[in-house]
Amino acid sequence: MNILTEISRGEPCSPAYIVDRPHLRKNLETLKSVMDSTGCKILLAQKAFSMYSLYPFIGKYLTGTCASGLHEARLGHEEMGGETHVYSPAYKESEFCGILKYADHIVFNSFPQWERFGKAALLAGKKCGLRINPECSTQQKEHAKYDPCAPFSRLGITQANFEPDKLDGITGLHFHTLCEQDADALETTLDAAEEKFGKYLKQMEWLNFGGGHHITRPGYDIGKLENCINRMRDKYGLEIYLEPGEAVVLNAGYLVSTVLEIIHNGMDIAVLDASAACHMPDVLEMPYHPEIIGEGSPGLVVATGNYSPVQPGEKPYTYRLGGPTCLAGDIIGDYSFDEPLKIGDKVIFTDMALYTIVKNNTFNGVNLPSIAVLHEDGTVETVREFGYADFKGRL
Repeated sequence: MNILTEISRGEPCSPAYIVDRPHLRKNLETLKSVMDSTGCKILLAQKAFSMYSLYPFIGKYLTGTCASGLHEARLGHEEMGGETHVYSPAYKESEFCGILKYADHIVFNSFPQWERFGKAALLAGKKCGLRINPECSTQQKEHAKYDPCAPFSRLGITQANFEPDKLDGITGLHFHTLCEQDADALETTLDAAEEKFGKYLKQMEWLNFGGGHHITRPGYDIGKLENCINRMRDKYGLEIYLEPGEAVVLNAGYLVSTVLEIIHNGMDIAVLDASAACHMPDVLEMPYHPEIIGEGSPGLVVATGNYSPVQPGEKPYTYRLGGPTCLAGDIIGDYSFDEPLKIGDKVIFTDMALYTIVKNNTFNGVNLPSIAVLHEDGTVETVREFGYADFKGRL
């Protein structure tokens, strides 16, 4: 991989997020093939990836963006164009006029929100929809915090709270129930959505399947996804939208880090300049064990097999990798290596485009990683670097 040659030459500085444009193109081609075969429209969920320097490239394949509020809506509208869809559990009155400026579709989370803001949206010529809650959980238990259909969820209107006499002006329905799941979970969700809300779909023009579809993951059942899309399109005459985030940039990003220190306290511990708490918070929030890139290069630490997690004890030298913050729990995980780690070695984590740049922070004054792009010719272009002003400006 050319990325290894570039990193071994010290480019870019560490820590750094690097987005692999060739792999991003591969993901986008897969998504575009679904659009072409079904006539559906696919939006980039900016909550997962908002690296807008790549928006013109992404916009060549996808229909537009979806947003969770004013700032994302503006970013998507200005930097990618196409359609801009907005959904929020509750809108702020002071921001709604701004949303009207940028959004094409506006989805409301409740009938009170629709009654409060709907008239203004309709007068502005926007397509308006409601988020429904099919009350059909398909998440694994460890992902409970990501389950919009969990008991007492604030996300979406349940069947018991649905008010069909207030649908005048509503042209579509939206649901979002999945998280890193295959099309079988979507099929199950559609059955529940039809059972509870099917009688209203004939009145609608569009239906949004939300996100969480792992379409670009190896082994994902694209055929079943296409059947689900065609089923709802043909049965109800609906225009179908999907808004994946992870699937757009799945396996298309790296986080480059450097070993700063080696400590021994019952086991060997490597302190990196990359932090789980600051730079990859989902490692602690999900939680999960990120993978390390698996090819060799001078000065580069390697794992076993490309994109394979290396478990402690699998190789001769096991280390706990942790960040430079004061948080005792700022631990990325335990990994084993063929050779001992040395200060200055590079450790490269994979699948670091999604939910990293959008969620990172400057706790302890730790600097934000640079943002870079790996191009088709193998060169790495640094798009953005950060410093003291970025830390101070948040405070």
